[in-house]
Amino acid sequence: MFLEHKANHKKRTGWIEVVCGSMFSGKTEELIRRLRRAQIARLKVEIFKPMSDVRYDEQHIVSHNRNSISSTPVENSASILLLAEGVDVVGIDEAQFFDETIVDVVNELANRGTRVIVAGLDMDFQGRPFGPMPYLMAIAEYVTKVHAICTHTGDLAHYSYRKEEGTEQFMLGEKDKYEPVSREVFVSLKSGKKV
Repeated sequence: MFLEHKANHKKRTGWIEVVCGSMFSGKTEELIRRLRRAQIARLKVEIFKPMSDVRYDEQHIVSHNRNSISSTPVENSASILLLAEGVDVVGIDEAQFFDETIVDVVNELANRGTRVIVAGLDMDFQGRPFGPMPYLMAIAEYVTKVHAICTHTGDLAHYSYRKEEGTEQFMLGEKDKYEPVSREVFVSLKSGKKV
């Protein structure tokens, strides 16, 4: 009877979790926390980040609080499928910097039975949806939006205001180039008003 029951048991399916928010909101910190818990559970974990993200370290994902976890930098999202074969949990940081194929890659991994945890900025410095993030949030079973604190008002901040001039969407930077702000402050700063 035990063998019959086991034969009818379906293969475990995967799922997708997205952690999103503004800069300095704790996205990477939350990603690291979830991945460490998976490692404690002795699951096979692989972690990826875009090769272009070299702000703190070339081989590690590093939060603004300096917590880190080893990762594999990849040039494009298709590489993740090849490197994640037979893995229980896949972590992906800075997903907004990947090409749009990341959506298909994440779906394929979840369909294979992998738990996929993705972190990234949901909006760019102009307050517009950033890269593939809206699509990843749409296909995810779980979406967690984290918030920073507005540097002007102390309210919740979910915008990343760029202090430097420029129109390019992709510009790596820290507190010297970006600050988290509330909607009220973002609208004022974008219209050229002093806050």
